[in-house]
Amino acid sequence: MPRWPAVLLLTVTGLAAQQPPDAARDSSHVARVLALLETSDSTVCELAGQAISNGWGFSWEPRLLPTPMPMPMPTPMPMPMAMHRGSRPHVRVHVHRGPHWDGEEAGWLGAFRAVLRDDNRCVRNIAARVLGRARTPGSYDAFLALLRDANPGLRETGALGLGELDDRRAVRPLQDALRDREAGVRAMAARGVGELEDSSSVGPLTTALGDAAAPVRQTAAWALGEIESPQAIAPLSQALHDRAPDVRAMAAWALGQIENPRAVPALGDALKDTSPDVRRAAVWALGQIEDRGAVKSLGALVHDESPDVRRAAMWALGQIEDGGAVDALSAALKHPDPQTRELAAWALGQVEDAAAVDPLAGALKDPEPDVRIAAAWALGQIESSRALEPLKAALHDESSDVQDAARWALNQIDDEDRNVRVRVRPRVRVKKGI
Repeated sequence: MPRWPAVLLLTVTGLAAQQPPDAARDSSHVARVLALLETSDSTVCELAGQAISNGWGFSWEPRLLPTPMPMPMPTPMPMPMAMHRGSRPHVRVHVHRGPHWDGEEAGWLGAFRAVLRDDNRCVRNIAARVLGRARTPGSYDAFLALLRDANPGLRETGALGLGELDDRRAVRPLQDALRDREAGVRAMAARGVGELEDSSSVGPLTTALGDAAAPVRQTAAWALGEIESPQAIAPLSQALHDRAPDVRAMAAWALGQIENPRAVPALGDALKDTSPDVRRAAVWALGQIEDRGAVKSLGALVHDESPDVRRAAMWALGQIEDGGAVDALSAALKHPDPQTRELAAWALGQVEDAAAVDPLAGALKDPEPDVRIAAAWALGQIESSRALEPLKAALHDESSDVQDAARWALNQIDDEDRNVRVRVRPRVRVKKGI
């Protein structure tokens, strides 16, 4: 990175470190930083916007869609905790809340309002996000004026600000903006409508699913998923046949958000899509809906050519928890990919069907320790006495983690007769979104 962008980012980071509302901000300092960003390239500006937003308690979404489609993978396998039966782990969650602006508006916000009509799109959007999240008096009127401006770039910024503002008065103007002559404005209006999550927007968004611009159709599908209205099932099911793969994938994701069994037939057809992204999204959606009628189709995808689709299928089968998945998942325990085998063992533990005991006992001899750990955990979940001997043998595994998992599983199967003290640290894997 050239020297001056690095200096700029350091300057912005210093500005972001002034946490609201305890520390007063120098409006001239903010104005100087924004002036520097006007001449920066888009990458530096996005990074600077992220530093400002994160530092002040806002979330920053450089992409058009505020919430990326989640990666359809299993939740972290709940490995046994070091505790007596009946106790529960303590989870501490820290929530960083956004600022609340009470009383007279902070003077430094005027620096952001001054650049709402700036020629630099990134600078305008930083200002719109900050002012929208701050919920300051007069922001609604300022954004509405931008939305009605003759300049399409300013209209786009106005739509962004109205979506960030979370003001119900913005619903109708944003719905009207879905008919704007510029695709960028229509897409940002769809984004804003999705942020507001008002059911009255289902009709206008359904119309937007037929827009000539693919980004508009994709954002409309996302917004319908955010609203989660069953009224959107039919139009989203039709969008699964859109010519653009990104639109089809987002439509599948949205149907998963709605979680209604009426979407299962259409999602089942989407499992045959030529795009692996669409198949993966459809699999994720079926896992969200948890309809047992999808088990057979999902079982076939355990052998999909795409690793992501295979893994998503096993996650979905684990979510549905139906014994009809045992055969497909047991076959996946012999897949050449170690992660596929591990996820298959995890899913069998979720299903908790005694028919999986023998395949899982065989997986205790897998060459990969992670697979053996997952198999031991799954046998503990099933709690069948048929697993006692294989688990006893696993107590002599070369891996101490496998030994600990086997001890925990034995304790699960027969806690009264085996006073086994388990000391296993929780294993947590983080899967990022798309």
